[in-house]
Amino acid sequence: MKLAAFTINAQKHIGVVKGEKVISLTLLDGNLFPSCLKTFIEKSKELLPLTEKLIEHRDSEGAVFPISDLKLLPPIPSPEKIICVGLNYMDHCRETGMEPPSSPVIFSKYANAIVGQNDAVEIPINSNEVDFEAELAIVIGKEAKRVTEEEANDYVFGYTIMNDISARDLQFKDGQWSRGKTADTFAPTGPVIVTKDEAGDPHNLSISLELNGEIMQDSNTSNLIFTIPQIISFLSQSMTLRPGDLIATGTPPGVGMGRDPKVWLKDGDKMSITIQNIGTLSNYVIGDL
Repeated sequence: MKLAAFTINAQKHIGVVKGEKVISLTLLDGNLFPSCLKTFIEKSKELLPLTEKLIEHRDSEGAVFPISDLKLLPPIPSPEKIICVGLNYMDHCRETGMEPPSSPVIFSKYANAIVGQNDAVEIPINSNEVDFEAELAIVIGKEAKRVTEEEANDYVFGYTIMNDISARDLQFKDGQWSRGKTADTFAPTGPVIVTKDEAGDPHNLSISLELNGEIMQDSNTSNLIFTIPQIISFLSQSMTLRPGDLIATGTPPGVGMGRDPKVWLKDGDKMSITIQNIGTLSNYVIGDL
């Protein structure tokens, strides 16, 4: 199932994406369904089975909209945690000149960084080296604490796309990555969340990024160094993961700082990330604010 958050007449809705159309669950039954996907995920054990039944057996006339007519919102605008894994593709390690890690490299972003489909990425006033990173993101479905790798998949609700925008000059000047990774608008996510049953094998999905129509990154999640179960288990040994938490799994090679000459984002650029079975996340860049 593909789930989206969107607005109609300034009102927030959640819905199911079917091809090029969206069925508003909020309009079908506003008493049953919340208007935010995080709450839906928290109640997903109850709500997911009811969703298919509702769509099949209730007249949805008046609740179906072309997706192109809607303003899509970030699927989860305020997760408790946005956790990112660095250096998780071997070729990306090589292009950055860094050794492959022996355990997952972890950093965080904050909710101020989240924007959605077709939203702007803003170049901060204090950076001249802003980069792009296409990433598959895990959406946690239920509380996870000290889970094993064998159990980890049970705690996944689904997957979405994240663009781990990075101000490289700030990232490396500081010696730790927080300021360079979590500026305003630095975590575009969406356009949908795909439940794990529909996403297919998350370790065999094509992933690519186009910048102004040119393919810059083109890989497959089969090249992840640390698998999704390994990441979830590793994190859950020290922190409790909660429904709606986002975990970005790392980026493949082709980022701007790994190129010769280097490619930095600039005003007017357009980025599109496509991940097989999930969709395409598109954003544009604003500079000189």
